[in-house]
Amino acid sequence: MESKLQELTSRIYNEGIEKANTEAAIILENAQKEADRIVEDAKKEAQKLQETAKHETEEMRKNVASEVQMSARQSISAIKQQITSMVTTRLVAEPIKEAFKDKDFVKRIIETVIKNWDSKSGSIDLALSLPKEDAEKMGSYFEAKTRETLNGKLKVELDDKMSGGFRIGPGDKSYVLSFTEEDFENFFKNYLRPRTTKLLYGGE
Repeated sequence: MESKLQELTSRIYNEGIEKANTEAAIILENAQKEADRIVEDAKKEAQKLQETAKHETEEMRKNVASEVQMSARQSISAIKQQITSMVTTRLVAEPIKEAFKDKDFVKRIIETVIKNWDSKSGSIDLALSLPKEDAEKMGSYFEAKTRETLNGKLKVELDDKMSGGFRIGPGDKSYVLSFTEEDFENFFKNYLRPRTTKLLYGGE
């Protein structure tokens, strides 16, 4: 009886040990599978992050390259414009300044404007703005010229801000035509700028 009891006890013990070992093996196997899955997921996530970082870096590189190219083009364009402006200014400014020093030249322009003024309505009054020096030298001459040409009167005014040339318009100053050094300089600069650009840069 005692032998059978011992045998039963041993068998139960051995079955328990075997069951425990089996369960432990299953737990270890599942744990290994879970660990492998976690490692694989971590590898995939790391690869995904690496690809994303690579893509973002490439996009950033392209954007930086594009910004640098655009800045370079803008800088080159600005330099070309400055050079063109310097050349046209040198071509235009001095000759115009010299031309306006010739008081006979200025006088002929003013006479032409007065002569061609639309006076269909009969007598017309005009206002002529001149630099102080020109007003003192030519004011009375043009006042007489206006009476002779337009059967009207001319009011000669001083303009301290004007360095050369003149402005003229109706006596009521409803509008003014400007023929200053600056006006002529800007006109010829605008006229010469595209031609100067083409000459310097081949029409770019």
